[in-house]
Amino acid sequence: MISADLNIILPEILLAVIAMLALVGAVYTGKDKAAPLLVWGASGLMLLMAIWVGTTGGPEPRIAFHGMFVDDAFSRFAKVAILLSAAAVLLMSEGYMKRHNILRFEYPVLVLLGVVGMMVMVSAGDLITLYMGLELQSLALYVVAALRRDSEKSTEAGLKYFVLGALSSGLLLYGASLVYGYSGTTLFSGIIAAATEDRLSVGLLIGLVLMMSGLAFKVSAVPFHMWTPDVYEGSPTPVTAFFATAPKVAAMGLFARLLFDAFGGAIADWSQVVAVLSLLSMFLGSIAAIGQKDIKRLMAYSSITHMGYALMGLAAGTEFGVQAMLVYMAIYVTMNVGTFAFILSMTRDGQPVSDIDSLGLYAKKEPTRALAMLVLLFSLAGVPPLVGFFGKLYVLQAAYGGGLVWLAVAGVIASVISAYYYLRIVYFMYFGEDRTDKLDAGGSPVLWGFLVASAAIMVVGVVNLFGVEGAAASAAATLVN
Repeated sequence: MISADLNIILPEILLAVIAMLALVGAVYTGKDKAAPLLVWGASGLMLLMAIWVGTTGGPEPRIAFHGMFVDDAFSRFAKVAILLSAAAVLLMSEGYMKRHNILRFEYPVLVLLGVVGMMVMVSAGDLITLYMGLELQSLALYVVAALRRDSEKSTEAGLKYFVLGALSSGLLLYGASLVYGYSGTTLFSGIIAAATEDRLSVGLLIGLVLMMSGLAFKVSAVPFHMWTPDVYEGSPTPVTAFFATAPKVAAMGLFARLLFDAFGGAIADWSQVVAVLSLLSMFLGSIAAIGQKDIKRLMAYSSITHMGYALMGLAAGTEFGVQAMLVYMAIYVTMNVGTFAFILSMTRDGQPVSDIDSLGLYAKKEPTRALAMLVLLFSLAGVPPLVGFFGKLYVLQAAYGGGLVWLAVAGVIASVISAYYYLRIVYFMYFGEDRTDKLDAGGSPVLWGFLVASAAIMVVGVVNLFGVEGAAASAAATLVN
């Protein structure tokens, strides 16, 4: 039995073992001298793992450790998105980290360990497995947020993230203890039997709400969003790019796993809570971003808004709702990788620049980059016919089909509001006051490649979404049924 269980969790084991070997090897060889090699090695490893995870496994779920770990189409979809986005961000970060003398050998190792935690999260079939994965991810993220030790902002970001993250973990753990106390088991398969709509006790309901609060923190949903702008602004930009991609997919995957696998019999009870989280996130993110002058803070509020749309799919409580959420997250991650590739290329005399005003007439200096960023911003705003529009259309259809017409209408209004601050950046780049002396020309070929590729996907992906739609449908069917 144990060999069959280990075979199911082999990708996670391999990543964890290689991360620990890299840690020991770097200590005994050249420490930070080995960092560039570790970055490329870790990125290549995650790319290979994504191919492995995406091409193995049949239609039937595989269960390990008596139900504590689940390998199914849903977890595989989320894992591929996590691995690809983490690999992309790691590759984009090498030049920036080296240029600012913060490329430590621990960085790629921590990213690898964080990714292992995320992979465990989306495959959790038990409250204990859920918490182990969540904490492994969180501890790695707390450290990388404060990677720039000589910067007050970076240290402050790491401390804020740690303190508020500990609070959210406490909420989630207390909720888990209540769920265990009232259901008599930590397995999701046991909880769902005890948590049907006609048998849902007050204790189980309170436990569920507390666990949802803890997970809402991880996805930056209002009112648990307060850490996001400061942590995004204070962390090194590559770390911010990482925060905005892979951990969001993992947290949304865990959110869906908990709601459908453990509380799938009480959809009417949790659907209302998720709908409120979605509504508040969409509007606060859209309105608060309007006055932002720093592009990293603007992207923080943008992520809050987008998580509101992803939660709209979950709030529907249907198979199509889960499919819409997965499609939305895949599109969101792709857009963010390209957008942060552009932000990483915003430098002056080698120093990072994040002031939106500095983009004045940027199109005059770098027409190709400006055009690619324009496509990404339009897609983020949901302007048709770009892929971002279809992502929003999916979740709006899911909300409408789930009987949440008011939430779908609110989503359209929030999308119109959020279009303002995306279009404002476009205005600066093409019609603003000439600030071409504020930013350097050129930049890393790696960043240029990711920026252009992401923008191209937003245009070309309209045809078939590169098979994401079909994979998301299979994943959703596995989870909900």
